Amino acid sequence: MDAWVWIVIVAVVIVVLVAVALMLRRNTGARRLDKKRAEAGELRQEAQQRMGTAGEREAAAKQEAERARREREAAEEALRRADDVDPEVPDAPDVDR
Repeated sequence: MDAWVWIVIVAVVIVVLVAVALMLRRNTGARRLDKKRAEAGELRQEAQQRMGTAGEREAAAKQEAERARREREAAEEALRRADDVDPEVPDAPDVDR
């Protein structure tokens, strides 16, 4: 065969190999992208669950803090009443409370 025929055959083989390599690379990229999207979806779902749980705990903490505040105020009022009733406590106002 002539040299030009061999050159054409080698050129065609190179083009085919390059085309196959590009197709494989695209498929690998698409799979990698799909995997990343799935991972991102799982992370979003986990974050939403954590946010919900954190919100519930925060609401419970606020309720507990409010209850503690009311109990403290009631205790302070009870101390004031005890001071009013106790005959040994001077009538001077209590500045600390």
